[in-house]
Amino acid sequence: MSKSFVWVSLVVGLVLGFVGGRAIPGTRPAQGTPPGAPAPAPNPLAQRQRAPISPTVYKVPLDGSSFAGNEGALVTVVEFSDYQCPFCARGHGTVKQLQQRYGDKLRLVMKHHPLSNHPRARPAALAALAAGEQGKFWPYHDALFANPKALADEDLERLAGELGLDVARWKRDLASPALAARIQKDEALALQVGATGTPAFFVNGRFINGAQPLEVFTSVVDEELAKAEALVKSGVRPTEVYARVIERGVDRPPAPPAPAELPTQKVEVGNAPSRGPANAPVTLVAFSDFECPFCSRAVPTLHALEQEYAGKLRVAFKHQPLPNHPHARLAAVASLAAHEQGRFWEMHDVLFANQRALTREDLEAHARKVGLDMARFTQALDSSRFDAHIQLDMAEATRLGVTATPTFFVNGRPIVGALPIDHFRRVIDEELKKSGVATR
Repeated sequence: MSKSFVWVSLVVGLVLGFVGGRAIPGTRPAQGTPPGAPAPAPNPLAQRQRAPISPTVYKVPLDGSSFAGNEGALVTVVEFSDYQCPFCARGHGTVKQLQQRYGDKLRLVMKHHPLSNHPRARPAALAALAAGEQGKFWPYHDALFANPKALADEDLERLAGELGLDVARWKRDLASPALAARIQKDEALALQVGATGTPAFFVNGRFINGAQPLEVFTSVVDEELAKAEALVKSGVRPTEVYARVIERGVDRPPAPPAPAELPTQKVEVGNAPSRGPANAPVTLVAFSDFECPFCSRAVPTLHALEQEYAGKLRVAFKHQPLPNHPHARLAAVASLAAHEQGRFWEMHDVLFANQRALTREDLEAHARKVGLDMARFTQALDSSRFDAHIQLDMAEATRLGVTATPTFFVNGRPIVGALPIDHFRRVIDEELKKSGVATR
């Protein structure tokens, strides 16, 4: 999906509330038909696009989080972010523009939401908080987003030195349980208020989903600024505006309505890599693409579901590398080469955590990282023995009417896109009840 398509979709979605005939948010459209496969059937999975702005005000407490700007700023932007997330880096640039545009009228509050499929995000968050113990949180924060591929331990320590920190003290603070607890508190709050992905922003309590264009943010900031100025004129002190704005807000989003039931399909696991008992009462089959950013957003959701439904859920992975992702197919081959050595899921996690590093050289580095026999791995990459496996997965996706990634089938029931975890829980619980098994 091109950037221009995303921008056009956002604009049309804001005006009309939906985008007809397009992939829903949290998906990538599948393009083309595998050679020899039947023509795609009409897609029954299309849904309306979710608006990127919520009119609801949420109670998002600041709780001593790091902030930039004046305490008396009339608009407070709370950001839930992840230093390894490419969309967060894009949102960081937008935030910088907002700070320049609104000056003292805007306060930025940073909360940490390191996703489980980004292995270096949590160490980076701890490193930034440790820098904050010496008054250097924001310089460290900015440097992390400026160097998203330099998040190894040695990179984080080098950055501490470059910023003039007492490195010995920084390393002691890095291991502090108190800093780890701050991150865990931020993560719990993110899930409570419905910020399941990153980046997520709350502008005076109003949710903005993802790295939206600057115009989306300024429209909300301008509205909230006008409301805040009215409060000040009525006698509310600027330092009390945020508390006044959110005092009647909600603690959590309402439970999502059950979507219209889509046709159940017959989906076989076959020889797909899978995890969980073969006789589990619920099987979830994912059609995914290692270069699709929306697919990576679903990874922590699947990990959480596997833990919650341990022994009751089997998860299988099928390949749908899209033609507009030049590295996706070779990444699929690499995952199957790892599967051949019993390391599919380890490679799966590394590939999704490193979506900007999927060249042949990168794949070999990832293989070494997960401990593969490199001779066998490189020989597999050079062969064509996995072509039939990938082609069959793609043909099956076409037969099922799958035109976007990620798409999931829970006992054959489709779920399209990287939807909130409650959507998956509802379907899984219903399937467990059908089989007479306790839900959780």
